[in-house]
Amino acid sequence: MGPSTPIVRHYTIADFEIRGPLGKGNFGNVYMACHFIVALKVLFKSQIEKEGLEYQLRREIDIQAHLQRTHNILHLYNYFHDARRVYLILEYAPRGELYKELQNSHAFDEPRTATVMEELADALTYCHEKKVIHRNMKPEKLLLGLMGEVKMADFGWSVHTPFSRRKKMCGTLDYLPPEMIEGRIYNEKVDLWCLGVLCYELLVGNPPFESTSHSETYRHILKVDVRFPASIPLRAWDLISRLLRYQPSEQQPLAQVLKHPWVRAHSRRVLPPAAQMASLALSTPILL
Repeated sequence: MGPSTPIVRHYTIADFEIRGPLGKGNFGNVYMACHFIVALKVLFKSQIEKEGLEYQLRREIDIQAHLQRTHNILHLYNYFHDARRVYLILEYAPRGELYKELQNSHAFDEPRTATVMEELADALTYCHEKKVIHRNMKPEKLLLGLMGEVKMADFGWSVHTPFSRRKKMCGTLDYLPPEMIEGRIYNEKVDLWCLGVLCYELLVGNPPFESTSHSETYRHILKVDVRFPASIPLRAWDLISRLLRYQPSEQQPLAQVLKHPWVRAHSRRVLPPAAQMASLALSTPILL
């Protein structure tokens, strides 16, 4: 993926006016900060070191720094660190988490869901062209921009893999594909499985394989045991069933997701104006 862009200037916390909290994570917090308006993700080095996640953080930064040419991926503008913390300067997504909107609505209608599918299929196409597998796409990892556009925001489990062959299990239980559960070698098509699970969850309000125990969830996933309620439109049912396949080779490719009749009929995607990015160039690697 290449080295990071040469440093333009060093940042410290004094360069930002902290306005208020946006969210909490396992190892730190996210705040609204003014430089121009950005989100400032603050991570504690002690927690990262305790969990042995130094490499994962470097990988996350490197991947997100090189995925900057689509509106549907949250931009990482820069990063810096001091003795105790690492700071990621991120694009501010004013409408917050997709998960919270889904909770408030319980389920989305066809236009909203089809729009999300088109936006994410386009963003994943870009990721896969860059040899990046996301591996953990779910409502909690997706943010919403000013116009409601979806932004892939968390690349903590993502991997840059030029040869597209991995074996590590990672992600969220309800979204795990069969090949991960069975320990098979997998590739970027695990993201297509996640896209199918997400489409179902947005339309129904809960993921398709959710159960009372891990073992029962695993069993449903391995059998691809999906119960489609009557509320799911037939053409959306068709798209989901084409993405949730036991054999990855049988899955609907992303190009066909973008052309699927249900997506084309219902998506209301609007491309927002280009984000302001020029003044914040990426800096040199973090020293944890």
